[in-house]
Amino acid sequence: MFWLQPFIAAFTGWFTTWIAIFMLFHPRKPKRFLGITIQGIFPKRQKQFAAKLGGVVANELLHFNEIATHIKDPAQLASVRPSIEEHIDSFLNVKLKEKLPVISMFVGEGTLQKIKEGLMEEIDLLLPEVIGNYVNNLSSKIDIEKMVTDKVANFSSDKLEDVLESVMSKEFRFIEVIGGVLGFVIGLIQMGLSFI
Repeated sequence: MFWLQPFIAAFTGWFTTWIAIFMLFHPRKPKRFLGITIQGIFPKRQKQFAAKLGGVVANELLHFNEIATHIKDPAQLASVRPSIEEHIDSFLNVKLKEKLPVISMFVGEGTLQKIKEGLMEEIDLLLPEVIGNYVNNLSSKIDIEKMVTDKVANFSSDKLEDVLESVMSKEFRFIEVIGGVLGFVIGLIQMGLSFI
């Protein structure tokens, strides 16, 4: 029975580590036990965790000004130009002729092309200003910190556990194994000390 001491200590080390990890998420609702209220750390602190995460995302990771700069970037605006040009082509060559059939009798392809070129020049001038105004207006209406905070605060405890488990499952198993190994080493030390 004496030689079982390291194995019992290893099991105790693994089991207490497993319980500690389990108690990060469970119990989800507060439970009274021997006059003490017990609740998992994440469910208990979810609102504080959400507020901190919202602050970090808004202040450190995702500045609205950076998003606005990317949206207003001339290369980004140029990337939408072909789509606008295609739409104007369709409007001038199909829809306009359907709505005003007389136009096709008096306006030739060359004139339609000049109209298109004029419209595209105006759009090239107008688009940065319109997008800039849109983004500035949007920045006053979108609170990234509040958005992240609300979403994380409203996560179900199951979802929060699934997210953290999917990211950290290997680390959790490693911690459990380390708990067992440390328990085994402590058991060996205790067994060795009993011979002194």
